[in-house]
Amino acid sequence: MGLFTGKKGLVFGIANERSIAWHITSKLAEEGAEIGFTHLPDKDPERPRNERRLRQLVDSMSPKLIMSCDVQNDANIDEVFTKAKETYGEIDFVLHSIAFATLEDLKGPVYNCSREGFKLAMDISCYSLIALAKRARQILKPGGSILTMTYLGGEKVIPGYNMMGICKAALESSTEYLAHELGPQGIRVNALSAGPLKTLASSAVGEIDMMMKLYETFSPLRRPVTHDEVGKMGMVLLSDLASGTTGETLHVDGGFHIMGGPPEDAFKAQAK
Repeated sequence: MGLFTGKKGLVFGIANERSIAWHITSKLAEEGAEIGFTHLPDKDPERPRNERRLRQLVDSMSPKLIMSCDVQNDANIDEVFTKAKETYGEIDFVLHSIAFATLEDLKGPVYNCSREGFKLAMDISCYSLIALAKRARQILKPGGSILTMTYLGGEKVIPGYNMMGICKAALESSTEYLAHELGPQGIRVNALSAGPLKTLASSAVGEIDMMMKLYETFSPLRRPVTHDEVGKMGMVLLSDLASGTTGETLHVDGGFHIMGGPPEDAFKAQAK
């Protein structure tokens, strides 16, 4: 009997097999969870690339719910949660792993971000959590959990993360306010801050190999973290093992976030 035997939930944000959401999902499924999924809307219904990519990953789990979801469309979000209620009744968890900024606004300096680009990035990357929480609270059981994904760039300046860092800062603050507001219902809301991993999102930011080397040199564990390690902790935060934890941004980054300066052996490592 697994940690999630008899438990049901929704996952938003699996893009491909490298997605952090996919690795969390895999751990949830291993522990017995029954999961419904959403994917990005497909521009061409005759060629449902996003749906097909998702189904290739999750069909072995025999999900009862797979739907398109545009998180900028309130009616579409309502449809997803209406269908979830019809399919599962009450649920136990929601995983939110959604972020977006145009390359033009992401790659350039923050002061060059366009007004429309700012609105778009904040809408998709931050407000979407609020929009999902609003609907989820109606079908989440007491003891239920909402988890979102963040990164250290929301707390400190990470060159190249730019506009997305501002979005993550807003997301982490939203996590705390939602935790406060939903706590009386017994619903927990947390954020998981992962170290750099090779994902679709990190490829847009760039310099992932350099970040990996930085973590090997500066983090207390002297190595980057793995998708599996992040997946396990995501599963834990959604489970009853974290029943007393809410409003938290939990780091899975080998301890990199605690460092205020280079370790003693950093320059020796660089010289090799």
